[in-house]
Amino acid sequence: MSFDVEAVRAQFPVLKREIDGKPLVYLDNAATTQKPQVVIDTLIEYYTQYNSNVHRGAHRLADEATRGYENARTDVAKFINAAHREEVIWTSGTTEAINLVSNGVGQLFKAGDEIIVTELEHHANLVTWQQACKQSGATLKICSIFDTGELDIAAFDALLNENTRLVALPHVSNALGTVNPIKDITIKAKAKGAWVLIDGAQGIAHGNVDVQSIGCDFYVFSGHKLFGPTGVGVLWGRKELLETWPVWQTGGEMIAEVDYQSATWGTLPNRLEAGTPNIAGVIGLGAAVKWLSGLDMQGLHAHEQDLLAYATKRAKEIEGMRVIGTAPNKVGVMSFELKGAHPADVGFILDKQGVAIRTGDNCAQPLMKRLGLPGTARASFSIYNTRQDVDKLFDALKKAKMMLA
Repeated sequence: MSFDVEAVRAQFPVLKREIDGKPLVYLDNAATTQKPQVVIDTLIEYYTQYNSNVHRGAHRLADEATRGYENARTDVAKFINAAHREEVIWTSGTTEAINLVSNGVGQLFKAGDEIIVTELEHHANLVTWQQACKQSGATLKICSIFDTGELDIAAFDALLNENTRLVALPHVSNALGTVNPIKDITIKAKAKGAWVLIDGAQGIAHGNVDVQSIGCDFYVFSGHKLFGPTGVGVLWGRKELLETWPVWQTGGEMIAEVDYQSATWGTLPNRLEAGTPNIAGVIGLGAAVKWLSGLDMQGLHAHEQDLLAYATKRAKEIEGMRVIGTAPNKVGVMSFELKGAHPADVGFILDKQGVAIRTGDNCAQPLMKRLGLPGTARASFSIYNTRQDVDKLFDALKKAKMMLA
């Protein structure tokens, strides 16, 4: 099997679009990925052929919806090598998944406990644990990074101790593209008796994720960064932990028995999935996972690394351009600044050339402050991007540099 980027690219209808008469060059994949036709068709099929609620109806449509919904759970469990399919809990996205974990383990924290996060955190994996510490009296510890964006492992080792109850960190930095050594960190944390949560929002689409091999307790991610729909995400957690948690929300579906004075909760995954879920989103995510699993993952990774290396090389050709985040192990994220130019102005001019990038603090304000920056411009590459896209990015940057000089 070989990775054919043009064949993959042809499956994404939006990439045929023009912006102000120029072909779209979509380089904002760290914010959200585009959707292949198979995912779009799956959503249309659900709404036009078997739209129904799940688990409850006695008719054909309800049965078809339930099978599609639960088959998606099986497909996602297989995709991340979960030991049990019921360890896959549907959420609205990574943010809700982290909050669900906080609701579950946060009630077990107390004064004297410590939680370790890193300077690389997205707000969702920082603010959630800030609040958990304020509510419980636990202490939040921040692991530092080097100026390259690489995690300071010696600093992490110094923070880790017998009081550490949780280590929560990103698989991949959304702002810098840094790939963290999550397996090594997990081994160290587990040796101290700490739980480990991996924010996989950026990591899930870039390579094989094996939660059993990693050894973590929780791995969370969003569907929309995995070529699936928005509004759906996953909390994977160890079954023995999820079974003992306080419930997240109450209502329909998660109940075992109820009367006017009391209620008991169902088994996993129902006990953590109250109410009518995002059925179409779940089924669409299942389609995305099956589609991605059919690709050459090794070739996919090599292609993304080639794009990153090529873009990094091209960046050296533009005077005054500085790449932010130069860790030796990165995915296809290139944050940068142009000397004397505000990132928002750069993004505006690039948009007029049909090039879509992200500008600002990337929901990582403390990291930007640590780096001494108001924000960055960020180009992020995915499996359907090409070297020609990179060339168009740099053609547009040259024009931006000229206009902003």
